[in-house]
Amino acid sequence: MRDNGWPAERIDTESAHSARIYDYIIGGKDYYPADKEAGDAMAREWPALPIHMRANRDFMNRAVRYLAEEAGIRQFLDIGTGIPTSPNLHEIAQAVAPDSRVVYVDNDPIVLTLSQGLLSSTPEGKTTYVEADMRDPAAILSAPELRDTLDLGKPVALTVIAIVHFVLDEDDAYGIVNRLLEPLPSGSYLAMSVGTADFAPEEVGRVAREYAARDMPMRLRTEAEAAQFFDGLDLVAPGVAQVHKWHPDARSGEGIKDEDIAMYGAVARKP
Repeated sequence: MRDNGWPAERIDTESAHSARIYDYIIGGKDYYPADKEAGDAMAREWPALPIHMRANRDFMNRAVRYLAEEAGIRQFLDIGTGIPTSPNLHEIAQAVAPDSRVVYVDNDPIVLTLSQGLLSSTPEGKTTYVEADMRDPAAILSAPELRDTLDLGKPVALTVIAIVHFVLDEDDAYGIVNRLLEPLPSGSYLAMSVGTADFAPEEVGRVAREYAARDMPMRLRTEAEAAQFFDGLDLVAPGVAQVHKWHPDARSGEGIKDEDIAMYGAVARKP
């Protein structure tokens, strides 16, 4: 990796990482043997795991398309971006509105090394990458890259996709999301997907134990706990729903069983 100018010494290739496990399971190529071993072990515990993860990715695509097409949003702040997987958020938004501006945020060095795939903006728009931990909202919001890209006087879509289940109660996931949303003006939106064990508790519980065994403990949330992230906001219909049921298209919900999905999703407007 050093031959490409990447900070290889910062990447732990011996331990599994959640973003790389996700990349492996949805068919990506940016993973290491430890990630493959972990993904295979998790899929043995819950064979629906690939269906679940692809459904989450499809939810992100539909939510961003809704925000760009129907809500008219032209600015996006994406927290916990993960490994680039086309179509990336900016590709979806800029296909609707070429002048869309996107800030990606992640603290995983491998995402930084691959971030060029996140920066291929249209000439009319702009994309940038901020290396920061979502547990430090102040660092994210004060980052020069964010301030140079987004106008916080105009509506912004805050997207927090498939990441808060790795934020434990002692780290205050609700407070983190609220602090990120606080400086955004009226007319901004929050789009989230939130991990749950409501529909396949035994299987999803076993997957969570596999993550925890690799130093990635999870906090799965009930429907009521997922809905709490949107307190004070105006939920877009159908409200908090399993991700395959949120504005499904011809492909997204076809043949998917509720027990194969362990993620709630929702989009809401800040009054």
